[in-house]
Amino acid sequence: MATTTITSDNFEQTISGNDLVLIDFWATWCGPCKAFGPIFDKASEQNTDIVFGKVDIDKNQDLAAAAGIQAVPTLMIAKQGQIIFKQAGALRASDLDDLIEQARQADMDTATQE
Repeated sequence: MATTTITSDNFEQTISGNDLVLIDFWATWCGPCKAFGPIFDKASEQNTDIVFGKVDIDKNQDLAAAAGIQAVPTLMIAKQGQIIFKQAGALRASDLDDLIEQARQADMDTATQE
């Protein structure tokens, strides 16, 4: 599955309407974002059961502010409507693969009880 453009209009629906969502907060002027973009896109093609979204922070400043984005790229992961991960910095493909597997395995029953 290709990546989806996420905006303020579809953010909540995307998070709550899908089991697992990875969101890349990025900017056109950001060098590390340009390096991470192809890695994120390739992962979206290899994990067709997951929604991969991209938020251009310059076009969605209100959403970036609401999400507490202070640096780009920032990767956010939501599972069953809850944010379970948020970290700034570009990832290597192997690290992103590991993170995806951890997100798949995350036990949301335990996470919601803590």
